[in-house]
Amino acid sequence: MRDILTSEVSILAFTLGIYVGATWIYQKTKFALLHPVLVTIAIIIVLLLIFKVDYLTYQEGSHLIDFMLGPSVVALGYTLYTQIASIKENLVSILTALFVGSITGIGSVLILAKMLGSTHVLAVTLAPKSVTTPIAMAISERFGGIPSMTAIVVIAIGIVGGIAGPWVLRVLKVDSKIAIGLALGASAHGLGTARAMELGAVEGAIGGLAIGIMGLMTALIAPFFLA
Repeated sequence: MRDILTSEVSILAFTLGIYVGATWIYQKTKFALLHPVLVTIAIIIVLLLIFKVDYLTYQEGSHLIDFMLGPSVVALGYTLYTQIASIKENLVSILTALFVGSITGIGSVLILAKMLGSTHVLAVTLAPKSVTTPIAMAISERFGGIPSMTAIVVIAIGIVGGIAGPWVLRVLKVDSKIAIGLALGASAHGLGTARAMELGAVEGAIGGLAIGIMGLMTALIAPFFLA
């Protein structure tokens, strides 16, 4: 097993195999806590610890998966194209919601950090929690945070948002497909958008749009809060 976790081809097959298995389990159970991303991460962490394989070795072997993140994000453009009419009709509302969401995402962390007496480093590390990992890490590093910790927080937020987000929206009786897509994409980025795609084409397309615009707005707004 250790050899499998240190070979590039084996790591790719191993990771995809776990994800496919986790997806099958999730489709059979529809249990939110068995979301394939969460299950895959948990299994890989356990196996790396058991067989004493350091993360850098695994990361080097899985670079093809990292590479595919770019094309997968670009592929969201097709779903946006299919929903272009809805986006045009609600463009002002969408941009307003994401602008407010960007300010709220950063401001809420800084306010809580101030109330709880947190250090500046921790506050900056947590502030970009609602945007996709590469942008969040860049913002964190630029203003003196800890990028690696930011990445962990962003992934955790995405998992929680992807699992609990649809339930919260149902409790609040939010039934607008555009609002659901915005909420999941803006608060839980990639994992939230993946969950939105399960709910419908419109939700998924708007969620993908929310990831990009939320990241751009947060990158532009962050200096005014964190400098």
